Amino acid sequence: MRFGLEKLEYPIVLSPMLGVVTPEMVAEVSNQGGLGHLPLGGQSVQQAISLIRKTKKLTQQVFAVNLFANKPVDLDLNRDKISKMKSLITQIVKEKGWAETYQFDYHFYPYQALIEVLIEEQIKVVSFTFGVLDDESIRRLKTHDVYLIGTATNVQEAELLESAGVDAIIAQGIEAGGHRASFLGGDLPQIGVFPLVTFFGQNVKVPIIAAGGIYHAKTVTKALDCGAKGVQLGSYFIAAEESLATDFYRRLLKNSKDQTILTQAFSGRWARGIKNDFSIMTESMDIPDYPIQNVLTKQLRTLAKAHQDENFSSNWGGVNAYHSEKKPVRVLMKELIEIYLSVKKSSENSD
Repeated sequence: MRFGLEKLEYPIVLSPMLGVVTPEMVAEVSNQGGLGHLPLGGQSVQQAISLIRKTKKLTQQVFAVNLFANKPVDLDLNRDKISKMKSLITQIVKEKGWAETYQFDYHFYPYQALIEVLIEEQIKVVSFTFGVLDDESIRRLKTHDVYLIGTATNVQEAELLESAGVDAIIAQGIEAGGHRASFLGGDLPQIGVFPLVTFFGQNVKVPIIAAGGIYHAKTVTKALDCGAKGVQLGSYFIAAEESLATDFYRRLLKNSKDQTILTQAFSGRWARGIKNDFSIMTESMDIPDYPIQNVLTKQLRTLAKAHQDENFSSNWGGVNAYHSEKKPVRVLMKELIEIYLSVKKSSENSD
């Protein structure tokens, strides 16, 4: 039977946060009646298969996987920017006494290599961000009744996704933590999640999932009132016990009120996280394109994380990330389910 949002017991979706979400988190969200969301963006075929199969061992329920739809970039066109960024990072790690040498090993894993894997593994839901999957990939997935979810930050992106054949669209508001899904170029869309859901509802016919700053009854109510058929939460789950987040990262989020900014510093794509020295140091630099910059800063981020240095690690989080609590995903889901049921009951009573 083909998946549909209406088949979920609760329209609560886990955001596919790469570097945070684990198979255990994905499985528990699905086991509790929501939709777990496994991040596979930028992963190799071997890594993807391993993560999918581990998740399958933990749940019999449907879960989604997420792909990055960005295209490869030209290393040669980024040569000067790469050289300057290497010099800066080398200087930082040496001054910190973290390392004597700096490593840059660039690999690009195209999402196309994962399409047949997803079909063979009988994945029922595939989402994607940073663009639109190519026509052949969409055709192959739809041939096998895969439910497709695109991600958009403005109406133009939503319309392109709908014309490409997606079944639902995640409306990523400017409040959301982590990377912006924007893919049309030009000025970065900075639309709040609630007007964004409203705009999408007026311009596309597929179901909309609201994402960005959602964490309590008022935000869930507002999202549904604006026409969303579901809500996706990311920062709410970052501090979960099953998360890859360190206790150091959890403490930073807890104290992050009014401190999140949009920066390209760590990856070359705009992303929301906690402001720090590296984001300030690189503000005036011509940063290499994504994902080159993401690879360039990998060693720096790893070393900073090991030394619990918040100023050189990428600490992603949304505007309400300070509400994140270190609890089991099962408990967090029960709290969200109670919120959803109270909102639903209130809506039914008002009718």
